[in-house]
Amino acid sequence: MKVRKEITELLNAGIITPEIAERINDYYDKKSGPSQNKIVIVFGILGALLVGLGIILILASNWDDLPRTIKTVIAFVPLLIGQFCCGYTLIKKEESVAWREASSTFLIIAIGATISLISQIYNIPGRFDTFLLTWIMLSFPIIYIMRSSCASLMYIILITWYGCISYIDDTESYLYWGLLLLALLYYILFKQERGGNFFTFHNWFIPLSAIIVLGTVARDAEPLMLIAYVSLCGLIYQIGNIPLLRDEKIRNNGYLVLGSLGTVVILLGLSFDFFWSELRDDQFWTNDLLKSPEFIAASLLSIAALILFIMHKINQRPFELKPVEPVFILFFIIWMIGLTSPMAIVFVNLLVLGIGVMTIREGAKLHHLGILNYGLLIVTALVICRFFDTDLGFIFKGILFVGVGFGFFFANYQMVRKKKSVSGNIPPTDSIPQN
Repeated sequence: MKVRKEITELLNAGIITPEIAERINDYYDKKSGPSQNKIVIVFGILGALLVGLGIILILASNWDDLPRTIKTVIAFVPLLIGQFCCGYTLIKKEESVAWREASSTFLIIAIGATISLISQIYNIPGRFDTFLLTWIMLSFPIIYIMRSSCASLMYIILITWYGCISYIDDTESYLYWGLLLLALLYYILFKQERGGNFFTFHNWFIPLSAIIVLGTVARDAEPLMLIAYVSLCGLIYQIGNIPLLRDEKIRNNGYLVLGSLGTVVILLGLSFDFFWSELRDDQFWTNDLLKSPEFIAASLLSIAALILFIMHKINQRPFELKPVEPVFILFFIIWMIGLTSPMAIVFVNLLVLGIGVMTIREGAKLHHLGILNYGLLIVTALVICRFFDTDLGFIFKGILFVGVGFGFFFANYQMVRKKKSVSGNIPPTDSIPQN
């Protein structure tokens, strides 16, 4: 291990004492936990996927020539193999992450294959969403019995698929939200595995799944879905700022990235006039509006985002406001204005510009090139949107783009220069006074 090699070098050079070296080794032993080879885990999961799919393809090539009895027996073979592997893992290899993940992955694939094969052999009719729901419910216990994060991720994919298919088939997809809560329970119970790859994947899969399936709520009052989506992005962003997640790297915090990016994309789409003109002409106000799924979704998500926002700000010392945090509140006000006034489009453009400028300022303050360039990209995207939406001359538009381009170069140059000056002012180790 590279860290241990460096500790040995420091110890031999007399920079640290043997006591300190032992304490550092103990710290990394506790932090790393049971030694697991990530490559073994990855190839174990891929191997289970390939074996499962390979068996299905082999059987499919000779399927029509087999008698029904043989087909039935073969249909259950993958399921029995998967159960045997999981049982062996629980008895002999319980502490092996590779065995747990690989056997759980194979068993979930086997469940889906067995259900579909039996349905085909005996010509059992049914809808595809019913098949998915059966597959989901039979796969769910594997997550907790095997303590498998890969099974949890596959479960999230299946329920997202189920939610979308239910909407396409014009059936109720509300069951998805209850199924998602079951996945969140595993995510919360095994939060001690934070920092790992599976924890990072959950940070992306869970909010992305909710964003995809929220659109299935839309029925007759579609304009309210904009409030629901902005509030959902606001809620996701607030979740990304809770103590469990806010210390993670940005690339590992899918809540923060998707919440911010989703909010900006929606606002950029609403910076054009077509939505607001349709909103003023749309007669979606009815007596049953308060009972509509769009209104319920918008209300629940707005209340949840507001409660989490208030909880963050009450306990925050010193008080600070991130660029995207209050957007879901401001957007509700803008949306209400847009019902009667064309000024809403002006406020949306100003809001996007404000987010971009504040993000640039935050990136400069934190000396973070990624945040700085993200703010510059927001401003650039707004300029591009107005390029296609205004009657300004090409010369003026060209000058505007040149100005934005120079802004990119200048901001990044200043940031890199400032970082070099800060690192250059750090005195060498020999010049640091020793106690």
